[in-house]
Amino acid sequence: MAVLSLNDVVKVIINLSPKSAARSGFNLGLIVGKSGVISAETRVKIYSGIEAMAEDGFENDSPEYKAASLYFQQKPRPDKVAIGLWGAEETVLQAVQACRAANREWYAVTICGAVKEDIISVSEYIEVATPSSVLFYTTSDADVMTNTEGNIFKTLKALNRLRTLGQYSKTPDAVTAIMGYALGANTGLANSAYTLAYKKEIGVMVDNVDETQLQNIKSNNGNIYINRGATYDLFEQGVMANGVPFDEVINLDVLANGVQLSIMDLLVSRPKIPQTDEGVTSIIGAITPDFESAVNKGFIAPGVWSGPSMIELTTGDTLTRGYLIQSEPIAAQSKADRDARKSPPLYAAIKLAGAIEHVVFQIDVDR
Repeated sequence: MAVLSLNDVVKVIINLSPKSAARSGFNLGLIVGKSGVISAETRVKIYSGIEAMAEDGFENDSPEYKAASLYFQQKPRPDKVAIGLWGAEETVLQAVQACRAANREWYAVTICGAVKEDIISVSEYIEVATPSSVLFYTTSDADVMTNTEGNIFKTLKALNRLRTLGQYSKTPDAVTAIMGYALGANTGLANSAYTLAYKKEIGVMVDNVDETQLQNIKSNNGNIYINRGATYDLFEQGVMANGVPFDEVINLDVLANGVQLSIMDLLVSRPKIPQTDEGVTSIIGAITPDFESAVNKGFIAPGVWSGPSMIELTTGDTLTRGYLIQSEPIAAQSKADRDARKSPPLYAAIKLAGAIEHVVFQIDVDR
């Protein structure tokens, strides 16, 4: 007897949704050095610990090995480190650019043996590099403590560098420690938002400076590891060369990356997004989880909007979730934009949770 197909009566179609693009973890640091263990062809290699580096041929007194040791000592501990090659016949800028071409996953970079001119050249590149990145560097130049004209902190502050963080230290490559903490702590979990202020740099010696030297460093947005009260070893203050706290930079980078990929996932997973208000609403719905994640981490929090008015948001309004996503109406679109199948501009207003890093407390006594 012939077996007739059920498909004529009940046809089941399975459409497997496309796999979403992998989100950058923003938790991989790159250490660049001249030891030459890694070949120019490989350029960048990922390690989960210094043991694997030793097995690959890194001597325990090599700059990369020592820097990675500082990186992995921090608590919370980062999972991985990338080691990159700085070839003997190339500039440090060429080396970092080659490391970016070889691997796009690292977010933060530090360079063993970099001097002032190296730092300035790489800082300019990192400011506009794609994908977004940050540069961590260590300086032991004495002129940063005396606020001498042309010192590295003063120079990068004048250049308004958003993506460069510098630390004064007599410990070689000391900044690798705070880089390790920053990337290890960036878990994305609930209540995981952090600042770099007042953290410990395990494996780094505190630097002894007087109040004038400390203020000279901090006035130029430099960072330093010091002792306060003979009890607390503290990293101060956790800011970039232009004075913006590092935590704001990394969290805004994470948010921007999430929004970009969420919109791309939506565009490739649907037959089409209609050029209607409902279509725009679907875009807003796709990116809302990225903003909710920022709320859950503690980066965004409810508050009063003090920025300029936009669309339906007015200065003085309360952002009850810490953010508001809006778009201009489809009806207001120009014909040229409609013909080009563009979405109306979307706007997100966010209120940062901020952080308390200084406290004044007054005690009044009455007898």
